[in-house]
Formats: sequence, structure tokens, C-alpha cells
Amino acid sequence: MSEPMLRVSRPQMSISQLTTYRWDLPVELEHLAYHGFDAISLWRTKVSDVGVDAARRLLDRSGLRVSSLQWAGGFTGSDGRTFRESIDDAAEAITTAERVGAEVLVVHTGCRGGHTLGHARRLLQESLEVLAPLASDRGVTLALEPHHPAAAVGCGFMPRLTQALEWVDRFNHPSVRLALDLWQFGHDSTLPGLLPDLVKRLALVKLADRIGPPSSDRERLPPGAGQLPLEELVGELHAAGYRGDFEFEIVGEAVEGLGYDSALRHLRRVTEGWTRPVRRPIQREVVRVASPVRR
Repeated sequence: MSEPMLRVSRPQMSISQLTTYRWDLPVELEHLAYHGFDAISLWRTKVSDVGVDAARRLLDRSGLRVSSLQWAGGFTGSDGRTFRESIDDAAEAITTAERVGAEVLVVHTGCRGGHTLGHARRLLQESLEVLAPLASDRGVTLALEPHHPAAAVGCGFMPRLTQALEWVDRFNHPSVRLALDLWQFGHDSTLPGLLPDLVKRLALVKLADRIGPPSSDRERLPPGAGQLPLEELVGELHAAGYRGDFEFEIVGEAVEGLGYDSALRHLRRVTEGWTRPVRRPIQREVVRVASPVRR
């Protein structure tokens, strides 16, 4: 028999606007294109600075696609808004995502605050029952992002990957998926065992390195500057079937000291090694799940 045909597969890499915090959108698009990146994660604050229509025109001219829009949520009132205000804001964010061409909108639940855990969950349920159909109509996926309790105080009340995965499974709507931040959960002991189920629900993966455990005062470092096995984790997720974007969100003194242009050059050089083509036979067999991440 002849050898099976081969398919070339690469992880998709994107840069968050939070990485280039002091640049505006036109400058970011120019430099990302220069360094060979073909996708950007937009921050709503920066989109509002130039206007949604102007942002779309800039994106169309640049040829870069939008991997995600950040963020909407806060349904528990932890940021001072009422429940109705947070839903209205999220609905506006969904419309913005559609207009700029973002297929993914990152969603933060808001912290538990003074609510019982059951009530906080009901608020999330009620909000997404309103927003998920709207997102579906607009071609946008809502990516619910779990937050490690030590790393993002006030952002969420589902501190474990298993909780977030179970919640999304129960909600069971095609437009509600998960965002995974490896800076927060790259050393989570449950991650290897969750991969087969997790990749079915993932809409987005965020990347940054760190030294020590996750904490609100830890920097989001460039890959290789910390202790996380990011290249291995990206490979495991890709091998397990994840085909969404990997977004670099590098924030802190390290990237500011390095300079944005040098940081982008570093990210391009590092990821060239990560994204070498992986050749897979085209066949009708069940895809085997990747082996667990080594510790």
C-alpha cells in the first residue's frame, strides 16, 4: 500500500494588546505584521480609543485577524455595576466583537463578593441564558475564563479548572466555551488528566511565563524567563486536538524594560521553534490523546 497522505498542522499564535500596553492600535498592527504575527487580541479600551469602525478599517488594511476581544462580565456586581448593567455591557461587547471580526469574547464572571456561592452561580447562569443566544446570532463564542484565587482576586468564583469545565458542560451551549490561562494553571496537577475533555470546550489559550506560584504581584513574563514548561504545554494541547489561538499576554516590568519591539522579536524567535510543522497521517481512526505533561 502507498504511504498515507500527510497534513501539516501548526499552533496559531496571537499577541494581546495588553502586551504592547502603551502602543495604540495602528502602531501595534504595523509592528505585529513586521514581526510575522497574523493575529491580535483586542482590548476593548483600546478599541474605544480609535472607534469600532476605524478599528475594523485598520484591521482590514493590515490583513491581521482578531483572535479575541477582552473582556465582558462582572455579573456578580463585584465591579460596582448592577446585574442589568453588566448584561447590557456584555451585549455591547458581543456587538463590538462581531464588528471587529473577533470570533471569541473573553468573559469574567465577577467574584463571589457578598453572595452565597449558589447565588453567584445563578447570576452567571441567568446572564449567559440571555447572552449566549445573542452571541450565537452574531457568530461570537463566549470564552469563560477561570481564575486562580491567588492570581486574580475579584475576577471570578471558579478557582479550579474542574469547576469551570463542569459548569460549561452543564450549561451545554455551543456558544459558551472556556479560555485557559497557562500563566495561572500551567502547573495545575489536574491539567494532564483534563486535556481530553478540556480541548473539546476550549475557545482560547493565554500564554505567559512566571517564577514561583501564581500571585497577583507576579509578572507575566516572556517565555523562557520563568519556570513554566510552555513549549511542552502548547505541544500537548495541540497534539490533543486544540486548534484555537494561543495568545501571548506578557505584562510587567520585564517586557517594559525589554521594549515592545524587542519583546515581539523574542516572541517570534521563540515560537518559530514551537510552531514547526507537525505532520499527521490523514486517516479515519480515532485521534489518540497526548501523553500527560511531564512534571
